[in-house]
Amino acid sequence: MYLVTGGAGFIGSHIVRALNDRGITEITVVDDLTQCSRFANLADCRIVDYLDRSELRGQLDAGTFTAAVKAIFHQGACTDTMETDGRYMMDNNFTFSKALLQFALTCRVPFIYASSAATYGASPVTRIDPANERPLNVYGYSKLAFDQHVRHVLPAAGSTVVGLRYFNVYGPNEAHKGRMASMVYQIYRQLSQTGKARLFEGSGGYGNGEQRRDFVFVGDVVKVNLFFAEGPVRKGIFNVGTGRSRSFNDIARTLIKLRGGGEIEYIPFPRELEGKYQSFTEADLSELHESGYTEPFTGLEEGIAQCVKAWSAQ
Repeated sequence: MYLVTGGAGFIGSHIVRALNDRGITEITVVDDLTQCSRFANLADCRIVDYLDRSELRGQLDAGTFTAAVKAIFHQGACTDTMETDGRYMMDNNFTFSKALLQFALTCRVPFIYASSAATYGASPVTRIDPANERPLNVYGYSKLAFDQHVRHVLPAAGSTVVGLRYFNVYGPNEAHKGRMASMVYQIYRQLSQTGKARLFEGSGGYGNGEQRRDFVFVGDVVKVNLFFAEGPVRKGIFNVGTGRSRSFNDIARTLIKLRGGGEIEYIPFPRELEGKYQSFTEADLSELHESGYTEPFTGLEEGIAQCVKAWSAQ
């Protein structure tokens, strides 16, 4: 049985679907469907069990979770970078993750978990190195704290333990994320509703709409997850991005072209984001390539075209 936490969410639901595409249905999804609209991400998937996150947490704490698990894809987390309740963030992203990791180590099953490029924060260098880790918010810190814990236990680990530092993931199934959805989806929605793409004016030394991020298509993220869950024991933390930054202007212009119209409007940079905003991200993929992963990543224009096709059909 495969365990997918956050399985009704954006990346988790795509992992479930990818397993189904391989003929695998022995899947237990763990999530919190308080926001019930996310059920739609799993409506066309096949699973054998569902656990509320609190139910799994209780079983792990009590030592009563004894399922025969082949691999764990730990995607569940609080991903709101504007969250200010540090205790809530650390309980969700650190303490719960530690309990699940301990189960995986005890049972010697592959544990693939979602870290984040937010661990780099203000650093323009994204080589996997503690010297480059400067989170700008408690979300980024919660992910870094767990990465540090993983580094501590890795030498003694007898099974695969892999952290994946996702850069800016975009694709179908992310509408439920609201303000935390990718800029690709947010700009698509803005153009659909108003005909205008609203981008920030210049900030962080970048011109209007020229802030740059490494945008990675969700299908590629899933491939990396499955790669590490299979094969020999691998241990470490790896960046997951395309290795090439692109501007928000690039996204807006691509969407305007695909939709056959629209315009860009530049708005003042929000004061509340000053000192907390990454104006540039670009994944250093050295460690990922050294691990043996050689699959090419989807180009931004191709990925956006797939998204528009999927979103238009909804």
